[in-house]
Amino acid sequence: MRRILPIIALTLFIFLSCSSPTPPVSAGPLAAEVIQVFFSPNGGATEAVVRDLGNAKTEILVQADSFTSAPIVKALVDAHKRGVKVTVILDKSRRSKKYSSADFVDHAGIPTYVDDQHAIAHNKIMIIDQATIITGSFNFTKAAEEKNAENMLVIKGNPELVKKYIANFEEHLGHSERYEGR
Repeated sequence: MRRILPIIALTLFIFLSCSSPTPPVSAGPLAAEVIQVFFSPNGGATEAVVRDLGNAKTEILVQADSFTSAPIVKALVDAHKRGVKVTVILDKSRRSKKYSSADFVDHAGIPTYVDDQHAIAHNKIMIIDQATIITGSFNFTKAAEEKNAENMLVIKGNPELVKKYIANFEEHLGHSERYEGR
């Protein structure tokens, strides 16, 4: 019996550690950093993005290759309507894609730019209120949530990392062109 209890405890620990999406994980007892991870398909990434966009107070910076998720686009437009400054940078392929939300956010008055300085501007990043980073392979699309195997991290409480992401965003914004909608 003494040999079985540690095995049961280890099995239970592994089982509980592998559930998805993960609850926030603290970087340490005194640290304020919180990281959440989401896996798709159907891992709740879209819901997490929409929730964090809904909580935005001042600014949302977006870099995306593919951008077609209706709930995410709606959350961005709603944030813009609340007075949150929203800026979007997309890959050059969004100029010609039939199912891009570039026109929708542009027509809503959200400054939208195209980064055509790279073979593919493949970033999938959101920076919210200079405090939250959303990043990973997760494209902001319905397929990413429902069909693809993708991952997404939500990182809060790491100001140094936020500064690096903002610097990268500003670098790409500096060589991007304003989107000319259809």
